[in-house]
Amino acid sequence: MEFPTSGLYAITQTENKSCDTVLQEVSLALKSGVSVVQYRDKNPTDSVYLAKELLLRCKQYKVPLLINDSADLAEQIGADGVHLGKDDGNIVGIRKQLGYKAIIGISCYNNLPNAIKAQDDGADYVAFGRFFPSSSKPLASPAQIETLREAKNKIQIPIVAIGGILPSNGGSLLKAGADILAVIDGIFSHNPEQSTKAYLNLFSK
Repeated sequence: MEFPTSGLYAITQTENKSCDTVLQEVSLALKSGVSVVQYRDKNPTDSVYLAKELLLRCKQYKVPLLINDSADLAEQIGADGVHLGKDDGNIVGIRKQLGYKAIIGISCYNNLPNAIKAQDDGADYVAFGRFFPSSSKPLASPAQIETLREAKNKIQIPIVAIGGILPSNGGSLLKAGADILAVIDGIFSHNPEQSTKAYLNLFSK
């Protein structure tokens, strides 16, 4: 499965939520039109079970499931790929582990040279952020919208923006050069169905 070139990227919100709640919320987001799902869980209790169940639901909608941080878990359950942070291994090594069909994305924060290197190393997408204050990533370094403008001229793979993105501010990131908006709280701290549709309206403007 290929990584989308546009759309909404839903990242799971698992803190203080049961597996059933997470699965219900992701199902609603998939039904409403998200283009990719990432399983992110900083304090997992049953990550293999939840990842497998998420993969089943994503397959129903032909939407890729990526695993945050863990290439091993992605390999174990047969996920479509992995999202890497700065300490999660190098792209070339992960590509050897997961195979040429795997989707590999990488966080580049506010660092365009790192994004260019990631593209050269074979990443399928690069992610910049956080662009706005974020409860999910309160300590993350801020990224500048100008970075998106510069990246649009130098990056040929999809550009993902993340961090505090709302329907009210996401349009500015798309206009600056983001192809995809990645969202956690904006979807899963509210009604996932209604929230997803509000974000998707940005892509039709």
